[in-house]
Amino acid sequence: MKANWHLVADIGGTNARFSAVLQGQLESAYEFHYSVEEYPEFTELIGKLLIEIAQATGWNNPPLNACFAVACPADTDLITFTNSHWTFTKGALKDALDCQNLTVINDFEAVAHGITELTEGDLVQVGGQASVENKAIGILGAGTGLGVAGLLPHARGYHVIDTEGGHADYAPIDEIQSAVVNCLRERYGRVSLERLLSGKGLLNIYTALCTIGGFDAVYTTPAEVVAGALDSADATGLQTLNMFCEGMGAAAGNLALTFGARGGIYIAGGVIPRFQEFFINSAFRSKFEDKGRFVSYLQPIPVYLVIRSNLGLLGAAKMLQHN
Repeated sequence: MKANWHLVADIGGTNARFSAVLQGQLESAYEFHYSVEEYPEFTELIGKLLIEIAQATGWNNPPLNACFAVACPADTDLITFTNSHWTFTKGALKDALDCQNLTVINDFEAVAHGITELTEGDLVQVGGQASVENKAIGILGAGTGLGVAGLLPHARGYHVIDTEGGHADYAPIDEIQSAVVNCLRERYGRVSLERLLSGKGLLNIYTALCTIGGFDAVYTTPAEVVAGALDSADATGLQTLNMFCEGMGAAAGNLALTFGARGGIYIAGGVIPRFQEFFINSAFRSKFEDKGRFVSYLQPIPVYLVIRSNLGLLGAAKMLQHN
């Protein structure tokens, strides 16, 4: 059986998600999820994916178009993932898919496209008032890394600003944050936002706090840090989550100032929903607004926590329509 369908993908440092979408649709019942670490070569996964799509759908023809959202810069033919071992070239991928057109975009560019399709049920507002129509929107979110993008609505639609803002310098705002940054600087040299405000960043904060405190780290994964903080009220785990939330607040406030984001700030990514209530009740909002003379500018700006899953796939499908 033949069908007019598109292939969309959202590929991060840990997980690779794909969806086979019929032409004209944004979502599909046919989703395929894989662990990045289980596949030494990206091309190996693509071969398996195409077989599994054909088996699941009965479609025996290649996709018309494909949009791959990747967690790295996407403006060169060679795609090298920032937080995984995978690489591929656009030319080789297009040949493997045998599609008519291939688009490769940054994963948070896809998230920005997806934001335009969200409803109230997909969001939890964290402070502020109503968004201002046709004003800039800022988007950031923690996964394996930290993604940052902008969205500029206008009368004829919208324009996405794709960025690598997650790799801007982390600016500590108190003495303990400074101590953590100094500790991480010994390991990394330069310390970016992503080194603290991501899944891996949670573990970086925790191990740095252990080093500063002079005791051995108990946890070895971000999930363990979060569980230790929430389940057993581990003091260092709690300190880690608090520092993470405060850092996200400061970074989100900086993004709002930079973009003039009176259309709101959207917090996406898979990390924060794992401790949603903790995040909402943390110092995130106070640090978001704590910008000296510009407190009154930031106070009305709403922040929305995105609780919808697979936003990257939705955005990649929307990208194909938006073009």
